[in-house]
Amino acid sequence: MAPLVENEIISGNFNLLIALFIGLGFGFVLEQSGFSSSRKLAGVFYGYDMTVMKVFFTAAVTAMFGLLFFSLFGWIDLEMIYVNNTFLYSAIIGGVLMGIGFIMGGYCPGTSMCAAAIGKIDAMVFIIGIFIGVIIFGIGFPLWEKIYTAKSMGPLKLSDLIGVKDGVFLFLLAAMALAMFYAAEWIEKKFPRDVY
Repeated sequence: MAPLVENEIISGNFNLLIALFIGLGFGFVLEQSGFSSSRKLAGVFYGYDMTVMKVFFTAAVTAMFGLLFFSLFGWIDLEMIYVNNTFLYSAIIGGVLMGIGFIMGGYCPGTSMCAAAIGKIDAMVFIIGIFIGVIIFGIGFPLWEKIYTAKSMGPLKLSDLIGVKDGVFLFLLAAMALAMFYAAEWIEKKFPRDVY
């Protein structure tokens, strides 16, 4: 059945409309969960609030379980799901830069939009910084194009990289998430902060 657009079950325009409502719902849930607070988000780096880590692991396990479950019953064709090409060096450099920006600004791109939508000025300043970075990256792209495209590994999945089936990888990911939840609880008790 899915992907719905590729199988011509829905049109591309209707797909965009669905994406809009999913995005609005996602933003609402982020805000209601406290993810519009830079102090809460930055807490993962200081140990007093590991909610971000818990949510990301929960989302990864839930999404992977859902995709495999849907695939098992023929509701989705995983071979038709687009997987981004992996450019190893630029992924590492980009991850480090984003981490630095996250610590300095207290937001990631998605949560900054969520916070700006409810009028937080620090998030608006953060978004201006994002656009400045995007412009600098675009204008200067010829300068770092070689490092950007270096070590291309194609549309690679972690399960392919370590040579296990997707179901086995889901089990490993779930086990890792459980271990992380336990560690996160321990860290939060070790570095408590009642008010932030």
